[in-house]
Amino acid sequence: MKTPRSQISIAGVDRASHRAFYRAMGLSDEDLTKPLVGIISFKGEQTPCNMTHGFQVDAARLGIAAGGGVPREFTGPSVSDGTSMNHEGMKMSLVTRELVADTIEATMHGLAYDALLGFGGCDKTLPGVIMGMVRINLPSIFIYGGSALPGQHKGRSLTVLDAYEASGAHMAGLIDDAELAAIERACLPTIGACGGQFTANTMGMVSEALGLTMPNCSMVPGVYSVRAAIAQQAGKRLMAMLEAGGPLPREIVTRAALENGAAIVAATGGSTNAAMHLPAIANEAGIAFTMDDVAKVFSRTPLIGDLRPGGRFTAKDVYEAGGTAVIIGALIRSGHMDGSCLTVTGRSMAEEYGAAPAPDGQVVREPATPIAPDGGVAILRGNLCPDGAVIKVAGLKSLVFEGRARVFESEAECVACVRARGYAAGDVLIIRNEGPVGGPGMQEMLGVTALIYGQGMGEKVALVTDGRFSGATRGMCIGYVAPEAAIGGPIGLLRDGDPVRIDCAAHTMDAALDPAEWAARRAAWAPRPPKHRAGVLAKYARLVGQAPGGAVTHEGPAEWPL
Repeated sequence: MKTPRSQISIAGVDRASHRAFYRAMGLSDEDLTKPLVGIISFKGEQTPCNMTHGFQVDAARLGIAAGGGVPREFTGPSVSDGTSMNHEGMKMSLVTRELVADTIEATMHGLAYDALLGFGGCDKTLPGVIMGMVRINLPSIFIYGGSALPGQHKGRSLTVLDAYEASGAHMAGLIDDAELAAIERACLPTIGACGGQFTANTMGMVSEALGLTMPNCSMVPGVYSVRAAIAQQAGKRLMAMLEAGGPLPREIVTRAALENGAAIVAATGGSTNAAMHLPAIANEAGIAFTMDDVAKVFSRTPLIGDLRPGGRFTAKDVYEAGGTAVIIGALIRSGHMDGSCLTVTGRSMAEEYGAAPAPDGQVVREPATPIAPDGGVAILRGNLCPDGAVIKVAGLKSLVFEGRARVFESEAECVACVRARGYAAGDVLIIRNEGPVGGPGMQEMLGVTALIYGQGMGEKVALVTDGRFSGATRGMCIGYVAPEAAIGGPIGLLRDGDPVRIDCAAHTMDAALDPAEWAARRAAWAPRPPKHRAGVLAKYARLVGQAPGGAVTHEGPAEWPL
């Protein structure tokens, strides 16, 4: 191994004061000659998703020490998507993805650490850590903290989505107080991330498909003790990577690897958020990879995972069926994933996953006999979304919807209408001014979509927004509309009663308006004043780009003198 770069802050007569700081933290003379390895996690009490990190970080420290390194632990910001949902706090969720990546860059470069082991839990921490790893381009391994176990109620498995939808059912008079309380208490029995193929589990699988994590670890439940062994192994492997000088994140995250990431999202009916996070990760590597590129992969990848919310099973079921390896192995063998891509083990995807067990036929099917011929997520285009929009089609009964626009200038306006049941079958609920700039922060709208579904109106109405959705959202829900209303996108020109047609099979979404009418409305349009003039949201709104490019706040790849 070459001299660790951390020696820049340790070695030499003029670093006596620096060494004093390290000695004050308990480091010995021997420690001061070893590589300093950062460990970022989000352990704390913000969300159950991150509360699995503590014991895994402790195990990772042992692995790093056994491999000859000195672990240096730090934490990053995490806003719980679950408890910030459906109020102003949700504006902070996507912002934290950028803050996590920035935290990694500032800490790793500011303190001249040599390598990074990163844990992710609540939704935005996963892409945030991966983005940070690619940005700093030091030896790095990502570990997803794992999902919660499913709950049980009246003979069926539950996830937290059942509680969201039960609220809507209660408002509609379909269930009573006792049933709502029973579901609330049963749906999330352990710590860990939400158990369906929502954003956390989707991005956990993506980390495997990218090659940035230990093989077949992402679907191990967060409360299982074997995770300690995985974390310890990851710490040892990271030290071997540091010794060998790689592979580095930008050697692993290639265009082919990003396509593999998109393929596993499509194959499992994963979160629509991945269509935005993958371009953001690509940006850090200096690769042009937009929602259009994601869409091409989605269209050629069969849906083989029967996973919630569109399907029947949870992350624990995937684990018991053989884990993510079963899915990746099947996709490599069928030619839907590139097995030549590199992983953190130094071996190729084919070497790590090619011999994985065959799908069980229930939780996961063979690509030759899929649930659907193409992915469970689709990118739409049309005069309402010339730069694209995203919908999860997995589980939809009909791929076409025609109706009349009901326009709301914010999520809160729409929620008030839905709570009062002031909408009707055939409505296309338009929520605008909630994009990356207009929100700002691009709120996630599981709250309103789950209420609609719980009220029994799931596919009787459509919902269209320039905001975004949770991976748990289901129904005719189209988000990430670009360009957004705040910067003059066509969604900002709609009026109540305008006819809207959504055709997911044709990948289109249009308003049937005369071109002259469109032109007149555009000429009359004026931007709304910014909602925030100071603080992090004001800074974010000035910097952030649109969803198709990942809603990023800088142009990658970042450079740093090494």
